[in-house]
Amino acid sequence: MTQAARGTRALTIDVIAESDLWKKAGDAARTAKRAVAAAAATLSTPAAELAIVLTDDSAIRSLNRAWRGVDAATNVLSFPTGHAGGSGGKPALIGDIVLAYETIAREACSQHKPFAHHVAHLAVHGFLHLLGHDHARAGDAKRMERIECDALRRLSIPDPYRPAGRSNACLGRPRLRQWKP
Repeated sequence: MTQAARGTRALTIDVIAESDLWKKAGDAARTAKRAVAAAAATLSTPAAELAIVLTDDSAIRSLNRAWRGVDAATNVLSFPTGHAGGSGGKPALIGDIVLAYETIAREACSQHKPFAHHVAHLAVHGFLHLLGHDHARAGDAKRMERIECDALRRLSIPDPYRPAGRSNACLGRPRLRQWKP
């Protein structure tokens, strides 16, 4: 269980590693959990429960095809339950966030971002979708981006929408451990 910072009730986050590829990424589970907790604190989210699934491109492609009709891998998918509140004093189960290792690693490399920063950003992005945020319209996208940046700033992660300088992010394994929040 992760306690979101200052004034936010408990946020229970289960992380399920479905792909061994994530072992290369060191503390990816911890990074994703901390990012979601920061987003919950930014929004003063009430007590809730969710799962973060760490998978690979093949599995996320199947999910994307089955649920969205898109036959391609993607970086993150969110599956909200649509439940606003828990029963019997229990936190609401708000859904699942699914992250795909290979796509995230490729994007981090091509965008010259540390792998950990990209994982954190996509975990926050997926969490906002669980809460009902969307980016289909320009105004909604700007609001969602603003919340993402606010949450990531709590973790000292730079604005993910600002172009990053060139780095060694593509060399060797993903550089998750360089970020020490």
